[in-house]
Amino acid sequence: MKIAIIGRKNDTANYVRYIKGFSALPISTLSLGELSFCDALLLPGGGDITPAFFGENNQGSQNIDTELDIIQFQALDYALRRKIPVLGICKGMQVINVAFGGTVTQDLPTAALHRYAGQDQYHKTVISEGSCLHSLYGREAFVNSAHHQGLGRLGAGLNAIQWCPSDGCVEAIVHDALPVLGLQWHPERLDAGRTTLSGTPILDLLSSWVCAFHALSPEHCGL
Repeated sequence: MKIAIIGRKNDTANYVRYIKGFSALPISTLSLGELSFCDALLLPGGGDITPAFFGENNQGSQNIDTELDIIQFQALDYALRRKIPVLGICKGMQVINVAFGGTVTQDLPTAALHRYAGQDQYHKTVISEGSCLHSLYGREAFVNSAHHQGLGRLGAGLNAIQWCPSDGCVEAIVHDALPVLGLQWHPERLDAGRTTLSGTPILDLLSSWVCAFHALSPEHCGL
């Protein structure tokens, strides 16, 4: 299974390592041409989205890279039109939400609970029963956190399935018809000394979507 990571190569090493650990092939690229040869799309974490893309002025957004935003929106559109499974992590989840017409809270009132503080912070989350994440992790999950923004209004067709109970911050979304999952936390760099959670089930799920939506053999999917 080939997974395209749409990001700048000097910022995607953790994601490359994560995918290689799953025995899949990561393709870190900014080229839609390379995406066309891949089975799934990963939109990684990074800086904040240009606020104009969700109709706002800058009200606390940082480390903006408009060129990268445009490429990521184009890659997501390409994947959606072809039903290529998509995983968005941190900023990647916010890109998904904005692409479907949602918004971003540019600086959470509770950002101190979530922002990177020399290392990831960790906190409890609750997961919606019956969701794909519930089948992987159960009702509660202790996740890592490194963001100061969060989802505002949800985009069309997206459902929140995981939250931080301390402030209601959405920690995961799925689309109701397409193979699209967004996570506010980082499965690619979970610290085994701070949580029992593993990121592997997320790639298991992505792989199962590749098989289901493209009728591929288990060998091709890396199962």
